[in-house]
Amino acid sequence: MTSGTISPREAQALIAQGANLIDIRDADEYLHEHIPDAHLVPLTTLEQGAFPDHLRGEFVIFHCQSGRRTQNNAARLQAVAAPAKVWLLEGGIDGWKAASLPVAKDTSQPLPLMRQVQIAAGGLILLGVVLGYAVSQGFFLLSGFVGAGLMLAGFTGFCGMARLLDKMPWNRRAH
Repeated sequence: MTSGTISPREAQALIAQGANLIDIRDADEYLHEHIPDAHLVPLTTLEQGAFPDHLRGEFVIFHCQSGRRTQNNAARLQAVAAPAKVWLLEGGIDGWKAASLPVAKDTSQPLPLMRQVQIAAGGLILLGVVLGYAVSQGFFLLSGFVGAGLMLAGFTGFCGMARLLDKMPWNRRAH
């Protein structure tokens, strides 16, 4: 059974005593910014039931960006880490930073892909609205097109904009 949530300060103390901190975010999120002692095991890997044996221990602490992904997947996380006592980091890495605890940042890494999609989609929608009012009503179609693409991505899990952005030169990751 999941032991519940743990504050960043309590987690820091448990990590100092040997607990494993597992970051379930995607690799691009981790490369951009992570907690120094965290091991990357993306949620997609855990969904397949894979959990590295060398990370099993008496205590395992999982974290994501804000705590939502870990909360939504608490039962799965407990199952893959069993028989360890599982904790979920309260507030994720955002909570860790709010507690003024250290993070490793690599600004040479691109922004996480989903943030790039949000920026691009928001910019295109705003551009369509501004041009629709200022130039021609036909530009409102741009906003509609982007909105339809976002809905399609939500329904199917396929995001063409994310695939396109992933191939851009700035997303060639330095490891």
